[in-house]
Amino acid sequence: MGFTFLQKFGAAVLVTVWLVWGSNMIGNMVVPVREPPPSSGTPTAAAPSGAAQAKDAPIEDIKPLLASAPVDQGETLFKKCTACHTGEKGGANKVGPNLWNVVGGPKAHSEAFSYSNALKEKGGEWSYDDLNHFIASPKAFAPGTKMTFAGFKKAEERAALIAYLRTLADSPAPLP
Repeated sequence: MGFTFLQKFGAAVLVTVWLVWGSNMIGNMVVPVREPPPSSGTPTAAAPSGAAQAKDAPIEDIKPLLASAPVDQGETLFKKCTACHTGEKGGANKVGPNLWNVVGGPKAHSEAFSYSNALKEKGGEWSYDDLNHFIASPKAFAPGTKMTFAGFKKAEERAALIAYLRTLADSPAPLP
């Protein structure tokens, strides 16, 4: 009795799947994978998510850095933001809202922009502390935000950027 090409091919695929699956099962029995205990201090293979890192590591206060923060460095850092934001007075919204008068201004300030509910629910004004936390990790500050930028991890960079954002106003907010 002869077998067709499709029958031979199907049998080969089936035998291959069985061999791979069987090898995996035998390998796992012979060499079990043991997870380190949570309190051992041994780093795990997977890095924690941005939100988990933000909860673990406190955000450094940038208020002492603001008075001496280099505005020109902040302007350079803001160029990363211009992919999604504008900063000029009366500027258009892009993927993100225009950031004119953001320091000390209300959160979700532009009625022409569709903010996420996470940011709308925050309410209040953009204080230096709130901006610091948001720029460090937008998703940790407002889980569910539409902003996909991972954030600036260095306090000096955040201070310089906030110092620059402060200049984007007719009358800049007073320093803390």
